[in-house]
Amino acid sequence: MPTLLIRNVRPMGASPVDVLVRDGRIADIGAALSAPADAATEEGGGALLLPGLVEGHTHLDKTMWGMDWYRNEVGTNLIDKIENERAFRHASGHDAAVQSLALAKAFLALGTTRLRTHVDVDTQAGLRHLEGTLRTREALRALQQIQVVAFPQSGLLGRPGTAELLDQSLALGADVLGGLDPCAIDGDPVKSLDVLFGIADKHQRPIDIHLHEPGAMGAFSLDLILQRTEALGMQGKVAVSHGFCLGDVAERERETLLARMAKLGVVLITSAPPSRSVPPLMACRQAGVTVVGGNDGIRDAWTPYGNPDMLERAMLIGLRYNLRRDDEVAVALDTVTHAGALGCGFEAYGLVPGNRADLVLVDAQTVAHAVVSRPVRKLVVAGGHIVARDGTLEAEIASL
Repeated sequence: MPTLLIRNVRPMGASPVDVLVRDGRIADIGAALSAPADAATEEGGGALLLPGLVEGHTHLDKTMWGMDWYRNEVGTNLIDKIENERAFRHASGHDAAVQSLALAKAFLALGTTRLRTHVDVDTQAGLRHLEGTLRTREALRALQQIQVVAFPQSGLLGRPGTAELLDQSLALGADVLGGLDPCAIDGDPVKSLDVLFGIADKHQRPIDIHLHEPGAMGAFSLDLILQRTEALGMQGKVAVSHGFCLGDVAERERETLLARMAKLGVVLITSAPPSRSVPPLMACRQAGVTVVGGNDGIRDAWTPYGNPDMLERAMLIGLRYNLRRDDEVAVALDTVTHAGALGCGFEAYGLVPGNRADLVLVDAQTVAHAVVSRPVRKLVVAGGHIVARDGTLEAEIASL
């Protein structure tokens, strides 16, 4: 692996420095570093230097990125979307290997070097989508760290055999166990969560549960999740995605739930959608809850929207939460950088010597400017490799 010296960049908007990369790691950061004899040199031109961006919640296996337009005529209920997508993917032979790779590379070109993706596991498709996405994880292993979540999109209890498939998914190499609405979808939250946590405990894997349930129903499910997290000693190993109920319940109840989440290290992952109540970002952070940002689905049978640009997602999070001050906009960026890495458990992250060399250069004056303007990624380095210039992947990576 070549040694790389990047000159004249400003880490998170600080004073200009040089960055030396060796063996895929940041070897040194400082002013006017000496160039080793074997180093290739890149001129940063005073660009803003960001760590690699983090996508905390997406669905690579579902995407139709790069395909013909999908005409969306699905019903408005959650179950309508679930059943429509399952039927479409079965009838069309949707190839999760091809599509997950296409979207993962699009993320990489725009600076996302760490990514958590939920992958549908159900009794109709079996492990097909999972196996395809695991191939993408392997193809990009040296460049992009991908966590694969085995996700029961059609529910856990209503389709017998799903629990066994989730068990097989973790044995096959899925990194995280997913869950979904134990009340609204499974109808028996105690049994649903007992089964789910039992599988995770067996394999000693973390859990990430989609919790769309609103108000009192969602708060009840969240309470059960927290009970099991504590009982099984899974502190720091549980995430709740969406958590819409935290935007619905009374302030005192929310404060109690957030305090318990913080104590147990339960992470909140949000796409900050404009159409639903959302957990209050600043209140969550003030309570000590790590908040991670993600896109959710991108161009799939659920939604025509989405873009694999985590600076854009940070901007949308900022808009949803009315973040206007520069320090507030920096919080939006944190959800897709440091808090994102922390919440998903990605190690060796950040602009510190010894950490993995995941670097993004943009022409922006400040961090807030970068979020608001979403400039072209001037240079992307992943695991010490230059992978993209001016928003375009290097040829050998594009051809993977």
